[in-house]
Amino acid sequence: MRAFMDKDFLLETDTAKELFHEHAAKMPIIDYHCHINPAQIAQNHQFKNITEAWLGGDHYKWRMIRSNGVPERLITGDSTDYEKFEQFAKSLPRAIGNPLYHWTHLELQRYFGITKTLSEKTCKEIWDECNAKLATDEFRVQSIIKRSNVKLVATTDDPGDSLEWHKKLAQDNNSGCKVVPAWRPDKAMKIEKPDFKDYVQHIATLTGHTINTCEEFFAALDERMAFFNEMGCKASDHGVDYAYCRIIDQAKLEEIFQKGLKNEEISEADNEAYKTMVLIHMAKGYAKYGWVMQMHYGAIRDPNSKMFKILGADTGYDVIGNRACAEGISQLMNALNERDCLPKMIWYSLNPADNAAIATAIGAFQGPEAQGKIQQGSAWWFNDTYQGMIDQMTSLANLSVLGNFVGMLTDSRSFLSYTRHEYFRRIMCNLIGGWVERGMYPHDMEFLGQIVEDISFNNTNRYFNFNV
Repeated sequence: MRAFMDKDFLLETDTAKELFHEHAAKMPIIDYHCHINPAQIAQNHQFKNITEAWLGGDHYKWRMIRSNGVPERLITGDSTDYEKFEQFAKSLPRAIGNPLYHWTHLELQRYFGITKTLSEKTCKEIWDECNAKLATDEFRVQSIIKRSNVKLVATTDDPGDSLEWHKKLAQDNNSGCKVVPAWRPDKAMKIEKPDFKDYVQHIATLTGHTINTCEEFFAALDERMAFFNEMGCKASDHGVDYAYCRIIDQAKLEEIFQKGLKNEEISEADNEAYKTMVLIHMAKGYAKYGWVMQMHYGAIRDPNSKMFKILGADTGYDVIGNRACAEGISQLMNALNERDCLPKMIWYSLNPADNAAIATAIGAFQGPEAQGKIQQGSAWWFNDTYQGMIDQMTSLANLSVLGNFVGMLTDSRSFLSYTRHEYFRRIMCNLIGGWVERGMYPHDMEFLGQIVEDISFNNTNRYFNFNV
């Protein structure tokens, strides 16, 4: 029996071990999609304790703790930080097979040098040991980033954001890591929301323009996009409920836009149509600037209305949607391609049943602008698991070109989540190593090592034109 989480954790063959230790483990990290706060980097934030560093805003952990029957007061409520940590420690041992168990102990080992496992018995000891280290300068945010060998972080930013913290980071940053914004225009698309008019006014104020029409709104967004480009932005990110494509003319678009300004009821068809036209318009800018267009879809948001009223969005209550989206994916890319504005794109679905559909759809729209111009994104959110990663990479390998894959991202709000890249790389090396040892691919370690290094870092650096 092997020891828990030893140096060859998840590596089952000699080829896998060599690929990881001699190639993957040596590569730096590019975190091209995350939700960390750039202000905390600029201010070189120091966490007051492990609860703030680990449990603050982490809906993965909240969801797991709730599943153990813990009252909300001890998860997100007014209990003490130690009480919250204690509930996490009590709940975690029951999460066998959940990636949280592995992520937690990778973070304990890599950052804190703690090899004991977290449980009710070790809770106080680990609490004290982690907090003692977090109180030192070596555990401030910029030091954490530097020791994690992170070369670039792309945050997630609204078009209406001033990017003030990115400006400060461009002038003063000791992390050794480049920090750039990523364009997340969800609020510009959510015309059905009651605060849409307020958002349009915010963009108008920011740009100094009067916005009374959809054309004027799009022009103001173009101005903000140019500003983001000047600030080093290389990618957009769109969160949509499902994939759709509904083309309309300018007159119909304006009609829908005016309904949004008046907070009038908008039908599902009109909602889809407006969002489609926003995506098409913005894609023209992405193609112009060479940005990557990321599309995340497939989540049913906040089905627990009672808890949504109490806690709000992004608190661990979303579920996987099963709406058929293969046609929408293909139709949207075709619409962009017909208009000569199909940018580099990455598609992520929350539903693993979409793996094959995405892997085949991307093959229909590849182009000479980049190796793997259209990508399937890494296993996302509920799929960010041991089996989920294997399934996503296996499907991509079967139906596309795994060697061009842009690999892993954290999609996290935690600065201790960079070990997820190690977790991914170990799984990738074990998958590839297994194919080799079963005679399914030549034992050419020079070429295999290059593939692993490319998926770990090089492909991402080239694809986004990060140049780090």
